[in-house]
Amino acid sequence: MESNINKIKSYVFDSYALLAYFADERGRGPVEKLLTDALNDEVLIKMTVINLGEVIYITERKRGLPDAQLTLSRIKELPIKLIDIDEDLALAAAHVKAEHSIAYADCFAAALSNLQKATLITGDPEFKKLEKEIEIFWL
Repeated sequence: MESNINKIKSYVFDSYALLAYFADERGRGPVEKLLTDALNDEVLIKMTVINLGEVIYITERKRGLPDAQLTLSRIKELPIKLIDIDEDLALAAAHVKAEHSIAYADCFAAALSNLQKATLITGDPEFKKLEKEIEIFWL
């Protein structure tokens, strides 16, 4: 018998998704809905630790270290599975970077989406270059 986890739709958050969520910017609504669905075990949300780091450095740069630390603690309470970088993911991201002129951190979100057959959640226009390779939900 197949486990239910294989039937649950998977999503990968780019840093854009969480930045929009925490800043109450365009895209917050769909992100909030996905987080609620994940709390109810209806979907699975993943994010690489590289993209987590991106959220934190952007937050620290814009609003300071205390706010970045608060944001990190709030992220850890969310139903997001953080994915460490292993050799397969690093090499998949390297391939994305070699083929497309996009930011290196974005390559990890794209590579994870591709490897996991998951939908990428973003509003970052850089990912338009990858629309033929991965499924993207645009915020």
